[in-house]
Amino acid sequence: MLIGKKILLGVSASIAAYKAAMLCRLLVKEGAEVQVIMTADAQEFIGPLTLATLSKRPVYSNYTGENGTWHNHVELGLWADAMVIAPATANTLAKAAHAQSDNLLIATYLSARCPVFWAPAMDLDMYAHPGTQANLKTLSSFGNQIIEPNDGELASGLSGKGRLAEPEEIVAYLSNYFKKSSYQPLIGKKVMITAGPTQEHLDPVRYITNHSTGKMGYAIAECAAQLGAEVTIVSGPVQVKASSSIKVVKVASALEMLDAAQTAFAETDIAIYTAAVADYRSADIAQEKIKKKGDTISIELVKNPDIAAILGSQKKEGQIFVGFALETENELENAQGKLLRKNLDLIVLNSLKTEGAGFGHDTNLVHVINRNNQIFTTGLLPKTEIAHLIWEQILAIIPA
Repeated sequence: MLIGKKILLGVSASIAAYKAAMLCRLLVKEGAEVQVIMTADAQEFIGPLTLATLSKRPVYSNYTGENGTWHNHVELGLWADAMVIAPATANTLAKAAHAQSDNLLIATYLSARCPVFWAPAMDLDMYAHPGTQANLKTLSSFGNQIIEPNDGELASGLSGKGRLAEPEEIVAYLSNYFKKSSYQPLIGKKVMITAGPTQEHLDPVRYITNHSTGKMGYAIAECAAQLGAEVTIVSGPVQVKASSSIKVVKVASALEMLDAAQTAFAETDIAIYTAAVADYRSADIAQEKIKKKGDTISIELVKNPDIAAILGSQKKEGQIFVGFALETENELENAQGKLLRKNLDLIVLNSLKTEGAGFGHDTNLVHVINRNNQIFTTGLLPKTEIAHLIWEQILAIIPA
């Protein structure tokens, strides 16, 4: 899947930089055109001549070359079909996450319009540090892909997570990405996804909400766009950003979400309800801040509309509806009940009992149930991968 692909290979200053030689060789062997960009310090670990020989192109490290030629970072960013930074040190990750453009590699990254893949390599404590993890999450929120490091013996002599993924693994990751992105069975289809939490106001400064981050819904939306669909997200308040090709309708309350979903519903081929909609809202929103008066307070709540059930009752022939259920008891039974009650074709069951799954995590584990009570269960995987597996189940029930 890499034949003819233009790959920018960024190499930063890690002892694992020696693996960049094998990675470059494998990429070229797979038919890719490779342009290497090194940080100045990376040259202390591997010589530019080695990578220039393997890539059959001069290696760039500075903004200018011999005789004053300019290595145009903007043109490089536009040239590439993908940019891979391997190894990516903690320093380079931090600079990229905060747009600190003090070298050619970061300047090119900031100019790139192509998919970007980061393959971290560092000692286990550096990798586990909250700052590094925050930077990785920031880069993921930009739509960048993180190729997880391996566990094993590190240069420090310690053993743990931080080893650069093997070159073969990185090439396989890229090949799989391009394979998925070139497969577009949803061209001509319109997909609507509800995502994130809702906020139900009590007064001008307080509201009821939940822990939903919207990450799963947005991952499903990005996957749908890659598969060729025209995608609309009806989104509660989240920090996640969608690609420019995806239409985002921002809402706050359940009533606003229902109104926006009904507007999009008429032309929707596939509707996926991932939002964590508040079950109740205040019967009367106070116009002024509620004052503290005693040890207790009573607030009357009324039931919110069930968006999936309401639209499910209006479902037209040919439309596909997918719901989500987050349960803590009688999980399978409750999910199967919702599947029938809301006129869904599939329901995706989440569980808070699985460590690393559910709200706030970048990973998830789900069970996808169809109307024949057949169950497909994923492993604990990044939500981006879970999204692809969910779409595989949806595509399987779309009429030919």
